[in-house]
Amino acid sequence: MLFGHTNKPQIKLQVDLGDLQNEKENLTSFLQLHLKVSVSQVEDKLTVDSEMVSLQELQHIVNKFVYHRDLNNTHWVSVEGSTVKINRFKVIEKKEKHEKEPPHQTAAQSWGL
Repeated sequence: MLFGHTNKPQIKLQVDLGDLQNEKENLTSFLQLHLKVSVSQVEDKLTVDSEMVSLQELQHIVNKFVYHRDLNNTHWVSVEGSTVKINRFKVIEKKEKHEKEPPHQTAAQSWGL
């Protein structure tokens, strides 16, 4: 233990894109630009070196990406362990509105008074 540093096991932070696989290249360049770290692609996730970036900072930048791409109406960002995940809002189908029947006429209205 030299100068108070310990040999921590290196934790790789991951970003799970969920159903936004077509945004992988855009998110990679966005993370590299804003975090100034190397980002690699592993299967369907992006991996970020955690020595320079905290999990909260990564979540903030991914959330910023979602807002910049106007995806915030359909997607939200969460943290699960060491993974920042982009989730899609669940769609709740609205029941069809029934057209209101016209109000019934009162006796005075029906007689023309």
